[in-house]
Amino acid sequence: MRLILADDEAPTARVMSLALKKQGFDVEVFYNGKDALEATLANPPDVLVTDIEMPVMDGQELCETLKREMPERSFPVYVITGVTNLVHRKWTREIEDLHFLEKPVSIRRLSQELERRLQT
Repeated sequence: MRLILADDEAPTARVMSLALKKQGFDVEVFYNGKDALEATLANPPDVLVTDIEMPVMDGQELCETLKREMPERSFPVYVITGVTNLVHRKWTREIEDLHFLEKPVSIRRLSQELERRLQT
């Protein structure tokens, strides 16, 4: 299963990437939303996991652009962030098959959720 991970915090991305690779995912890491968007549009993954606050293009813009550019998107998107204000919760509800997870996220919980979602 191919997974795109977008997170500008290198230590966080490294830990998540290693843990997800151990779970059998083929993980591609990007440190901003623009690079993750380009990779996603060029070759859609089985799942996208993104942080919200990133340079160049944040996770919200990434998700909203995907909604416009890929209206028939078939893969789930997981937004993981430490920012928990209501503004973020509102826009995440407006995008189909998008799931909001608060940091710190248990890698075990995330991988179980991904496996459950991808088996259906």
